[in-house]
Amino acid sequence: MTFDSLTFVGFFIAVVALFNLPGLSWSLRKNLLLGASFVFYGAWNPPFLLLLIGSATMDWWLALRMADAGKGIRKPWLVASLIANLGLLGFFKYGDFLRNNTQSLLALAGIDWQPAGFDILLPVGISFYTFQSLSYCIDVYRGEVRAQRSLRDYLLFVGFFPQLVAGPIVRYHDFSAQLHTPRRTTSEGFTLGLSLLLLGLFEKVVLADSVFAPVVDPVFQAGASIDTAAAWTGTIAFAGQIFCDFAGYSTCAIGCAAMLGFWLPDNFRAPYAAVGFSDFWRRWHVSLSTWLRDYLYVSLGGNRGSRLFTLRNLMLTMLLGGLWHGAAWTFVAWGAFHGLVLVGERLSRPLLERAGTMLGGFGTLLGGLITLLGVLIAWVWFRAPDFAHAAKIHQAMFVVTDSSAALSADAKIALIVFGLLWLMHWLLRHHDLRRWLRQRDALSLAVIWAILAVAIVLSPGVSRAFIYFQF
Repeated sequence: MTFDSLTFVGFFIAVVALFNLPGLSWSLRKNLLLGASFVFYGAWNPPFLLLLIGSATMDWWLALRMADAGKGIRKPWLVASLIANLGLLGFFKYGDFLRNNTQSLLALAGIDWQPAGFDILLPVGISFYTFQSLSYCIDVYRGEVRAQRSLRDYLLFVGFFPQLVAGPIVRYHDFSAQLHTPRRTTSEGFTLGLSLLLLGLFEKVVLADSVFAPVVDPVFQAGASIDTAAAWTGTIAFAGQIFCDFAGYSTCAIGCAAMLGFWLPDNFRAPYAAVGFSDFWRRWHVSLSTWLRDYLYVSLGGNRGSRLFTLRNLMLTMLLGGLWHGAAWTFVAWGAFHGLVLVGERLSRPLLERAGTMLGGFGTLLGGLITLLGVLIAWVWFRAPDFAHAAKIHQAMFVVTDSSAALSADAKIALIVFGLLWLMHWLLRHHDLRRWLRQRDALSLAVIWAILAVAIVLSPGVSRAFIYFQF
């Protein structure tokens, strides 16, 4: 069940209607939301619902043990949570990756090892709910939040269906008060939520699936013939697709939650208008980048210690962040690239600041365009099926080929739309989307809704799964 399906539309209308029935206590409303979340997740693969419930229940129990233990004996319970969560994630997500790499290493040593295939099916959303539940246990260990005594409330925190499958990764301290304060649909929340839901569907259905994907797929498929124009067009189109696909999901999730009276944090803040790579990570997949900062970078030592120690922590964080996205060395390369440019940016910060002061607004624009170019180059590794294909695309990008083939109409449209998307990011880089929508009058919102709805309904694109489901 995905946000862009008619099944979800019917499901969500039923949930909103039942959630707002008069006379229901807050406890019954929470039971209803938890049941709806189980139906939403179980519709993909019912056995994996048991995995979700089991994983969350285990963390709930371990956190209670931590809370009830003395300060000096909490660590064993945290270690148990780390082993269980990372072991679960490692088994389902990285089992085949580890087996294949071990097999290759042994082959280099002259050992012919032929292991049986695991054929492991990856539970959808496991990376998201594992990180969400693990952060709760770490926060309880650190004494930053109180342990949740109600299993029902904790399961609702982990399994709240709008954000369950692909985020945003919600922190417990951002959600706990909403579990204790009765929520219901309000006219303001419904208006804002419907605006965000339509905007998210427009990004996914119209832009990601219909405009960008048809240009991306021919360039990144195995065996594709790639010239310079195709390499750049396909890469730029993928930058548009990955943003509109993932930001579309996050925007739908935030909108659905708002329609039920809940608040979820922003996950994207005009990332293609970033000036510098550290700025990019403050704007792209914000819930993951802050998670990595608070639970990995800080745990590694953060900025404490020598400069070399800090740069090492930064590099390790980005390498593991890349690996989080998928069990493939191309994702590690993508993370390594971002780690290296972040290290370079930190080392040259005084020089960059002096240059920015001298160049003023032009320097800001130039910095933004250089950042965008670096992000585009890195996206090739993120999307390419292997290193050979990524190298082929990079070669075509930087060694001009003599091609007589003109750009297709689809490619020209994708480039124009990406240009408009970049311009929107640049103009709105200091603005908050929710505040902007709240400031619109009823007539303006009605016009926006009508335009988005017509574009979604008339979109000719083939429905594709959300890209981040595979992570």
